[in-house]
Amino acid sequence: MSNSKVLALKYRPKSFDDLIGQDEIAETIINSIKFNKLPNAYLFTGIRGIGKTTIARIVAKSLNCLNGIENLCKEKLCENCNSIANSSHIDVLEMDAASKTGVDDVRDLIEFSRYGPTSSKFKIFIIDEVHMLSKQAFNALLKTLEEPPEYLKFIFATTEIKKIPITVISRCQRFDLSRIKYSELFEFIKEIKDKENGKVTDDALKLIVKISEGSVRDALSLLDRGLLSLEKNKELDLSMAQKIFGHFDKSQLIDLFNLILEGKENEVIEVYRKIYDQGVEPKIFINDFLELIYYFKNINSLTLEGSNFSLNDVEFNKIKDISKNLNNEVLILFWQFTIKVLDELDIVSNQHLSIEMFLMRLIHLSGHKTKNENDNKKSSDTDNKNQDDKKISTDLSNKETINQIKNITQEQESKPKPHLETKATNGISINSLNELIEICNLKKEMKLKYELEKNVNLVRFEKSRIEISFNDNLDKNFVKDLSSRLLDWTGQRWIISFSKEKGELTIKEKEKDQKIKLIEKAKKSDLYNTLINYFSDAELVDIKTIEKDDK
Repeated sequence: MSNSKVLALKYRPKSFDDLIGQDEIAETIINSIKFNKLPNAYLFTGIRGIGKTTIARIVAKSLNCLNGIENLCKEKLCENCNSIANSSHIDVLEMDAASKTGVDDVRDLIEFSRYGPTSSKFKIFIIDEVHMLSKQAFNALLKTLEEPPEYLKFIFATTEIKKIPITVISRCQRFDLSRIKYSELFEFIKEIKDKENGKVTDDALKLIVKISEGSVRDALSLLDRGLLSLEKNKELDLSMAQKIFGHFDKSQLIDLFNLILEGKENEVIEVYRKIYDQGVEPKIFINDFLELIYYFKNINSLTLEGSNFSLNDVEFNKIKDISKNLNNEVLILFWQFTIKVLDELDIVSNQHLSIEMFLMRLIHLSGHKTKNENDNKKSSDTDNKNQDDKKISTDLSNKETINQIKNITQEQESKPKPHLETKATNGISINSLNELIEICNLKKEMKLKYELEKNVNLVRFEKSRIEISFNDNLDKNFVKDLSSRLLDWTGQRWIISFSKEKGELTIKEKEKDQKIKLIEKAKKSDLYNTLINYFSDAELVDIKTIEKDDK
């Protein structure tokens, strides 16, 4: 008859030795029983399906086993252990707080506790989902919980520890059960699969482990479902498992990510629609996409065995290869942008179309134009491109125009203005931050000019690469906007990276610093001292320099 049980019940641990992933907790409880240092109440907390109720029953068996904790029943159960295992022991009461939440239920429990155990050493109350009790119920429990009779023990289990009053928690010995590690859970369900003579590939098992998120019960339930879905003598492979559990092939997502980086709009949309046709919900897609970004960002510090992404060897190595040419700042921007899309999905009526637009925006964010953008650019600018480039070169070489551009220091004012060369094929050559600010001014990109002058600390300026630090006021879209404009102006992709180095003062800081120096210098002049003698209340607040040509 036991063979007819679902796997989660059939392979439920019967002793501390059968537990997986909770060795430290098991050892602590065993030692407390051995040395007779028992708490009034145990409190087990953690996610669903990791063994809270199971451990509660094992603790109850350990306290009341006729053979004692040293010889705890395993195969051949004593009368007490057998009754507890079947939930029929008169001294071990299990209560589901999800259905019995009221103060009256707790009062009945307290009344029942007044009577000692009938056939065992301890009377034990196991309350599952204890956080569901009402405030009044918790208050009614406090006194008994703090000073129970020697024969009475409470065992609480919950998934929502924050909902339990601190006054209750403080009266319990708390145990936080951890998620089962990927490798441990994989080996466990693989062993169960072999015991059940199931034909399941390792890749399919990895997917089960990934979906279960560290829950043993969920993993066994999924395995059970997978085995039941198979015809006789057939094997459950990754492809079949993805269809059964509603998860798509993650290699498709990796290919999609790579196509985004390459700026291939049509291919990106085609791959996404294939994923969508498999029945993948938009929010599931976005969450998996976030997970993929994480692995691209941290792949060099991870191992295949330690990942929780159900990756096979090929997929893992593919991510590693692609990540070699990835800029961390781009990945961070992708992460932030993807997080925002989750909120957008709650307010749009067609989530599918929203995802497609999201992917197009990622192409733009990575530094590529979409096909439509390129087509529009080509149709509108082809005839005027040469004229615009010539005009820029002429304007920049014009002395009157250069004199209208503010210099950041007096020394710079005396130097010849930098000249922006125009490449015949690729566009404008920009070789310094000052030249970049000048082109922003000429192109009427005042917002970019403002950010570059006030909020950017230059660390390095090299060919097609700018390294900066920044203050808290820098616009969140600065990197995206500047990368896009540089690509338009120069015909090349630029890498804009953030540095831990402090960098130079901002342009505005340099201007302020220079002005202070000029004021201090002026205060030492004879002219200033003469004026102060006549106007004692006067204060020097600003100095303007006048070029000789303007006299």
